[in-house]
Amino acid sequence: MSETKDSEIVVNRHAGEAEVRELGALEFVHEYGNNGSKPSYQEASGAPVENESPLGLQVTWFTTIFLNIGQMIGTAASILSGVGSVGLAMIYWTLGLLISGCQFSIYTELASFFPNRSGAEVVYLEQAYPRPRYLLPTTFAVQSVLLSFSSSNAIVMGNYLYAMAGYTPSAWEQKGLAVACITFITLLVIFSTKHSLRISNVIGVIKLITLIFISIAGFVVLGGHTNVADPTENFQNAFSGTTNSGYGLANALVKINFAYSGYANAFNVIAEVKDPIRTIKRTGPASLLVVATLYILCNIAYFAAIPKETLKESSQLAASLFFTAVFGAGKSVRALNFLIALSAFGNIVSVTIGSSRIIRECGRQGVLPYPRIWASTRPFGTPLAAYVLKWGLTILMILAPPSGDAFNFIVDLYSYPSNLFLFALTAGLLIIRRSRKKLGIVDEDFKTWDVAIYFSLAVNIFLLVMPWYPPPGGANGGDVSFWYGTYCAVGLGIMGVCILYYAFWIYILPYFGKYQIRQELIVMDGESAKAHRLVKVPNAELEAWDREHDALGRKIDSSTPSEDGGAEQVLEKE
Repeated sequence: MSETKDSEIVVNRHAGEAEVRELGALEFVHEYGNNGSKPSYQEASGAPVENESPLGLQVTWFTTIFLNIGQMIGTAASILSGVGSVGLAMIYWTLGLLISGCQFSIYTELASFFPNRSGAEVVYLEQAYPRPRYLLPTTFAVQSVLLSFSSSNAIVMGNYLYAMAGYTPSAWEQKGLAVACITFITLLVIFSTKHSLRISNVIGVIKLITLIFISIAGFVVLGGHTNVADPTENFQNAFSGTTNSGYGLANALVKINFAYSGYANAFNVIAEVKDPIRTIKRTGPASLLVVATLYILCNIAYFAAIPKETLKESSQLAASLFFTAVFGAGKSVRALNFLIALSAFGNIVSVTIGSSRIIRECGRQGVLPYPRIWASTRPFGTPLAAYVLKWGLTILMILAPPSGDAFNFIVDLYSYPSNLFLFALTAGLLIIRRSRKKLGIVDEDFKTWDVAIYFSLAVNIFLLVMPWYPPPGGANGGDVSFWYGTYCAVGLGIMGVCILYYAFWIYILPYFGKYQIRQELIVMDGESAKAHRLVKVPNAELEAWDREHDALGRKIDSSTPSEDGGAEQVLEKE
């Protein structure tokens, strides 16, 4: 037993084979994985570490690069209408690299603390805020599970396949092809992680080649070797037309963040990467720097070939306008339509693989019903339940809401809670550092600069505050015909409902039912997959339960966790 500087007692003991360190009411378990990472300490109320990855170790260093690139390069984001000028647009793309670089370093340090668990944000929020027990996991699970759809890119993919064929579809034909696209991709990732990762890699390479081609073509345009009349026009008085609207600037920053958002995708599969921290420390910055450089070069190409006002007012993608201006209408545009559809396909594959690990990790925490189903990787060695759920939600989002206000609102709804969780995650790094210091854990594989943390916090605060700032068109001047801040208010409302549900589930119902919630460790799939199941323990049996189970919820007198459990289950019917 040792004592910290601020007189908090740290107690060392063992739970089965695992070392446990106690810090007040918190219990930190020393666990290891089989991906070549160092053993880690994690608070015991979190999902258990899987000592052998049931999903395998199929994510190579090359794949980590293209999981990130595949999610970053999806369908293009246009910010010119928000910032108003070419000069500020270019600054924003550079600023996006800086913001993403800082946030990437934060993810890397957090991953170095928990290198044997996939799921990224799920893990880091759970470990940063272990008390009140299960509050953050419950709230994050609702947000990440219910809003884990890929309807936008499925619709984009379908539309550009139609455009490639020269066919103008009806609304239901659009929806039908989008459903077919997402169904095909879901079947692909369900049946084989290895082959879906290989396809993601191939498409990622094609995306890079496409952006490199556009960048080179841009330099050809600037050199005056095409039919573009004045390729330098947009760069003269580059800051003319710069907006003074806070709403426009904030909206543009949100779009920039979205364009770079895939930089953290590899962290979602980190337990499937050999020597993960060493690998991602190298491949993550490389993927981010390559994409940022190509983003900037492609924007230079677009501004060289297309008049600024055309870019601001057109509903077409900038790449489509560029190909038409440089190569003319015809086969080049048809080829571009194919590349855009392929890009959307690759984006959906990368996002689906990453988000399936997030959903699975939420299920392993015990806060979703039927944790055994979420944790299992049978029969194909893939997170089948997570894939099926994501497919179902995406189908619902494709078919149910009409295009226009309802669709835009639901897509926007995801952004505000996400920014709130990102702020909590960034602040959580400081909390975890403090806890580890008190526990006497000094082993560090990576440590980000403090300035990167505080800069990220400032950006997150800006992104949380500015969406409430009214747009130039007034209260109804956003991208929907009703109040512009509705998605922010509803997002906060959903989180409020989660907190109320949590209070009833963990405190109010147990008080009147005379029981308490405890976690039980369950194993499956040949003892490789593990999860927590939350059970009801009557008050009269509580003392005996606590005496017979360790911090992980494993029976002390047994070398293996319970398959069935002896207490009444909270979320799972017998």
